Amino acid sequence: MTSQVLAKIADAIASAPTSRRSVLELILQDPQRVVDESFEQLAQRAGSSVPTIMRTCRDLGYPGLREFKLALAQELAVGGSPLNRRVRLDDDTRQVITKVTRGAAIVINSVQAQLSVEATQAAADAIVAGTRVDCYGVGVTSNFMASDLQARLFRMGLAASSYLDPHLQLISAATIGPRGVVMAITHVGGMPSLLEAVDVARSQGATVIALTQPGSQLAALADIVLGVEVAPDPVMPVGPEAYLAHLTVIEILTVLVAQRLGDKAVNRLANIQRTLETRGVDMHHHPRLDWDEGAKLTIGKVR
Repeated sequence: MTSQVLAKIADAIASAPTSRRSVLELILQDPQRVVDESFEQLAQRAGSSVPTIMRTCRDLGYPGLREFKLALAQELAVGGSPLNRRVRLDDDTRQVITKVTRGAAIVINSVQAQLSVEATQAAADAIVAGTRVDCYGVGVTSNFMASDLQARLFRMGLAASSYLDPHLQLISAATIGPRGVVMAITHVGGMPSLLEAVDVARSQGATVIALTQPGSQLAALADIVLGVEVAPDPVMPVGPEAYLAHLTVIEILTVLVAQRLGDKAVNRLANIQRTLETRGVDMHHHPRLDWDEGAKLTIGKVR
């Protein structure tokens, strides 16, 4: 298959001004790195600036930086294996391990460049101040994220619940009140049922925090946007790299909430840990049970 984006870049290098030529050369040298890193990082490597990179993208026929990166990522995805955009079908096991783990590390590092400090601080403040935090998800992945965040907040003593069914999300939104917080988690950010629930929550005066892609429909509705974008997956609408990015944001948010709660959170978490260590069934070593005709295990008597 002919590489359209990379072919455009190769054709443009000869006639490009010196300042833009270095940018084009770096893209051709390692296009996957360009997809993974921020444009600020690319500009730094090229000894250039983000406006120069923007002009370079426009020279190639793309209206902006995001459109260029999306086109490049989609092109690279075609060249990978059916399960991973970084891995080729003829890669050996060592190469697969290296590429997948390197990709995961790059995605996690990209969260730092993308995540707004101000938005993250505002989200943590809102969660701590809220009388109730309702977590919404869409689909298997986002539902897991919503449940995980709810469990973390609950352990720290906050009134947190997770609602994964669209009908229950609407009920939650209709009853949340002006001091409540809705945490909506979805990478795609366009599921109509979730958008409807968020809209209802806003009408009740609740603060809506969205963990989603910048520019999504959900982001447009939210009061606070934790915007994280990853390159598209070749097979799944939401690939494993999106999971890693969202889990990283949730971990950051959890730590910030714990900092604001202080001793209250520390003491609760320590007590939970002690309880699990001393009373948790899965923490104990159990003797082997022999079930034979001569042995009887009396659990209790029913009268």
